[in-house]
Amino acid sequence: MQKVKIIRMQTHDVDEVFSLEELVHPNHHWSKDSFYNELANQLAHYYCIKDEKNKILGYIGFWQILEESHITTLAVHPEYRNIQLAQILMIQLISDCYRDKVKYITLEVRESNIAAISLYEKFLFESIGMRKNYYQDNGENALIMFTQNIWYDTFKDNFKKIKDNINKVQVLNDK
Repeated sequence: MQKVKIIRMQTHDVDEVFSLEELVHPNHHWSKDSFYNELANQLAHYYCIKDEKNKILGYIGFWQILEESHITTLAVHPEYRNIQLAQILMIQLISDCYRDKVKYITLEVRESNIAAISLYEKFLFESIGMRKNYYQDNGENALIMFTQNIWYDTFKDNFKKIKDNINKVQVLNDK
């Protein structure tokens, strides 16, 4: 069983996060400055998921604006996919949303990114539209995905079920 911890991303994490960003998105990725700017943004929340040796295995970023949260980025190292790390990052995001009384979560995702779309659909995101030619590297369209109100029982019940089924990874307290 993989043991991991989730920590708030810090400026000293940016070099390693940027290396992972380049690996995951070789043709079009954020710059180091983009991550530094996001860490300085008071609306932004960024987390890393690290193994016991402090290697960054993935990260998530999102903005919280009033009653809405917008996912800006989510990535997991290719060697560590399919062990529920993206789900754990999503659980962190949604837990923050509950703590901060957020009602809705939204994002854009490449229409070709079937794995990401499946992850979001597992968390009851629905496609509500498309941004034509959204991605600068190849002009690919982005699906706009949105949740229902996360305080509705259907969402809360689904969220609890996902949390209860995390079994490939043990999340350690970072204390």
